[in-house]
Amino acid sequence: MIAANPRSNENDHRIATLPVLVLFPHSRCNCRCVMCDIWRIRQIREITASDLQPHLDSLRALKVRWVVLSGGEPQLHSDLAALSALIRNENIRLTLLTAGLMLKSQALLVTRLVDDVIVSLDGPPAVHDQIRGIPNAFERLASGVAAVRELRSGFPISARCTIQKMNHRLLRETLKTAKKMGLNSISFLAVDVNSRAFNRPDGWADDRQDTVALKASEVEQLGSEVEALIREHAEDLSSGFVAENAEKLHRLPRHFQAHLGQVEPVAPRCNAPWVSAVIEADGSVRPCFFHPTIGNINEAPFQHIVNGERAIRFREGLDVASNPTCRNCVCSLYLDN
Repeated sequence: MIAANPRSNENDHRIATLPVLVLFPHSRCNCRCVMCDIWRIRQIREITASDLQPHLDSLRALKVRWVVLSGGEPQLHSDLAALSALIRNENIRLTLLTAGLMLKSQALLVTRLVDDVIVSLDGPPAVHDQIRGIPNAFERLASGVAAVRELRSGFPISARCTIQKMNHRLLRETLKTAKKMGLNSISFLAVDVNSRAFNRPDGWADDRQDTVALKASEVEQLGSEVEALIREHAEDLSSGFVAENAEKLHRLPRHFQAHLGQVEPVAPRCNAPWVSAVIEADGSVRPCFFHPTIGNINEAPFQHIVNGERAIRFREGLDVASNPTCRNCVCSLYLDN
């Protein structure tokens, strides 16, 4: 856990230390996932090394210690090596979040310039391919993992699985697949259908949500699958191979129950807007994936945006427990002071 002292003043919500920065190096994606519309973006936008260079003083002042490359697909970037080197030269931990289709071709770059990798794994091979919408997606992912490990046998690679209609009964099979691939760990999160993130500026209509969200009978199946995973893989939970504990796994079916109106949505424990920020490929800055923009690095220094009037006003008025966006959130971040 990264120690954090997110606020220099509890009253004005100014940020003295921002441990985590999520950066979208590239706007597009090379998958066609059923639960995301980023792949529909046609305009290519990038955060280049020269774009980020003027903001290094801000990163130093805010004591950024961990940058996560997300997106979009970061490996589509035209010069990921230069961008990664710029970040690593600041002694900042660098994590690559990727679908893994280009992991094999960039294995040398990854092992030299990235500290760890998180790959998307949506199920056993056939299901993974179906969800990703790309032929041989699993084969390309697995060969990429093998190529990285051939260069550095101990290189840390973990998996993230997004639970939705097509894989809600396959958590245990997905876990076993991750083990067969030799991954270090796996985490599970529910699919997001409520927010305007992932290139959904107007949100999704109900019929579009229904293509990935669970109906009542499927929520029951997910609940049974979660219980079986907890019962049969207790050692994997205790060892950390499964990133979530039992309490967090139980949140998966409850999230879908809330979507159906069966229970009230409950916000996860989260202080992301006080300990992290997101910079998108067009330079937009958000306090997290799901809340509105607070500025753009093409118009002002990053530090000024994070501690600007709009950002402070947002944090000042944000009550995570009651905020509708937070109550429907599928992904939380909490760092202890």
